[in-house]
Amino acid sequence: MKHYTNPMSRAVTTNWMLAELDVPHEQVTIDFASGQQQSPAYLAINPMGKVPALEDDGVVVTEVAAICAYLADRFPEKQLSPPTNSPKRAAYYRYLFVAGNTLEPLFALQSIGFTHPNALSAGWGDMPRGLATIESMTPDTGWALGDQFTTADVVFGGLLDFSMRFGWMEPSPRVAAYVGRLRARPAYAATHAAFDS
Repeated sequence: MKHYTNPMSRAVTTNWMLAELDVPHEQVTIDFASGQQQSPAYLAINPMGKVPALEDDGVVVTEVAAICAYLADRFPEKQLSPPTNSPKRAAYYRYLFVAGNTLEPLFALQSIGFTHPNALSAGWGDMPRGLATIESMTPDTGWALGDQFTTADVVFGGLLDFSMRFGWMEPSPRVAAYVGRLRARPAYAATHAAFDS
């Protein structure tokens, strides 16, 4: 299994996921300074020319949430996802998809001063709706799905952490406390050193 990464990229989240799983894999660092992500060899792996990407026995997976979901299902004994027949699976999917499909586009566009003229027609809505969604989905205690830490926390919590680091949002006390619990995890600390230095 190969994980294509760069410590100063969104691949920090998939690296964290791999650390939580504690499974053997090869880390392949893509050198942004030399433009390695645009090389023909890497574009054959991910035509977007971005990291992360994962290769596993001939299977290629890209996109943070997709990689994390794939890994959770690949190693079910690690219990980082609810069983496929669990009612918790619905909430689990919501946490995985809201991060990249709704919140990150909202924050990225907001950071460059773009506000959609009709928030109801934009998939990412607007900042008040986004922050209300975050608040409603952030647990008061424990983790996204209850007492068990899961991939939902890596993906959703990872985006909240990323957004706080880059000033995309001002966290509420509840969000700040949740991200604090995430940052206290040994696997998080082991994989986020580049952001903390």
